[in-house]
Amino acid sequence: MSAHLAMTGIVDWEQLTGQSRFVIELVTFPIFSAIAGVLTNWTGVLMLFRPARFHGFKCPGLETLFPFLPRWIQVLPIFAPGGILGFQAIIAARAEKMASVAVDQTLGRIGKLSEIMDVLEQDRIIVHVVEVARRDLPAMVEELMLQEHPQLWAELSPRLRQVVVERVEDQLPEIVERGMERVKGSVDSIVDARLLAVGFLRNNPEALRSIVEAAGAPELRFMVRIGLLGAPFGLFLALVVHVQHHIPFLSGVPTWVFILSGAALIGALVNVIAIKVVFTPGLPQPRYKCLWKQARMAKRQPQAAADIGHALAYEVLTMQNLAEDLLNGPRGDKARMLIADQLRREINNTLGPVGLMVRLAVGSDEFEAMQRAGAAAAIGFAPKLLADAEFTTAQSEKVAQFATQKLQELPPDEFMDILLSAIEQDAWLLYVHGGLLGVLVGIVHLAIFGA
Repeated sequence: MSAHLAMTGIVDWEQLTGQSRFVIELVTFPIFSAIAGVLTNWTGVLMLFRPARFHGFKCPGLETLFPFLPRWIQVLPIFAPGGILGFQAIIAARAEKMASVAVDQTLGRIGKLSEIMDVLEQDRIIVHVVEVARRDLPAMVEELMLQEHPQLWAELSPRLRQVVVERVEDQLPEIVERGMERVKGSVDSIVDARLLAVGFLRNNPEALRSIVEAAGAPELRFMVRIGLLGAPFGLFLALVVHVQHHIPFLSGVPTWVFILSGAALIGALVNVIAIKVVFTPGLPQPRYKCLWKQARMAKRQPQAAADIGHALAYEVLTMQNLAEDLLNGPRGDKARMLIADQLRREINNTLGPVGLMVRLAVGSDEFEAMQRAGAAAAIGFAPKLLADAEFTTAQSEKVAQFATQKLQELPPDEFMDILLSAIEQDAWLLYVHGGLLGVLVGIVHLAIFGA
């Protein structure tokens, strides 16, 4: 037996097993390579999602060194301000970028916000608003006027107060319907659905994680299992190591260097294969072009689309989020002006001759003040409308059905871009992680079995 095959591990395995070094390598290389492959893909999946918050420790000298590091190292999710070294899940660390790409890929394919509003149960919404308003409107007006205009409210006769409330109540269904139509006609210019979704996902990385994790759960489990491909690669490495010193350009490479290089390559390769099999190609291909013909995710598009549509409807495009952005978002002042203008029209139309009586009784300035106060009250009334969990859940289900249908209708290659966009820009981190873990497993093998 040549010198380069001499056992230098913790025990003499040839003597212990009665087998040649070659046989031992044929057995152990595939086992360790399979372990490396599974560990690589399992920990790679964990790296995508956990931990959601940065965890680390103070590293002396890192704060001074950091500005001199290359940019591609500085952006790794292992650094925090103040010289902190640690780690944060890739999806959480890249939440804003991933959310931006993912939102572009989804909302851009689903449609405008006004189209989404079209699928809501508008008749049920009107009935719900009217029911809630009729129950609380007299008390709300009473409370509002006592807070804002106590003297004015005291000067109005009880009968005049009652007439105003009754006339508004009688016209509530028509008022609500006209208001909804006007808001829907302007919603795309008031609410930027992309900014809403990106902002929400940036501030709630757990939501982004749950969307990706839920939509791709079967594929993520497959990515772990496919790590077993390390076994045949390990068998091939054992064969190459056996004949290495007879191959030009390789004979001068120390065996331990060759083993560690091969282990690193296997660790990275199983990650590459896992991502390729899951996400490419979107359209079916002949076997001679692609052994697996079509991406696993593409084959499961109907269910995956339903998972993404559900997550968008219940996590991001909820009625609560839309109402919050509509009233308090970057263009909330425009929405408030629209609501105030609409309410002024409704007050004038509804009160009719009563409006003239009120105007004469309290004066034009005070009448305008009542209208403005009414607009503020209508805006403050929104949380009460959304407090009914059954109602909001029913509307979210409508949005989920709409989004699911749109996503299911996408060509498979376009659908693939939605989830692939969430990880492909940082996939190289998974490959590097796979290579490093492969080296670690290779070192363990060398320590046990030698070179």
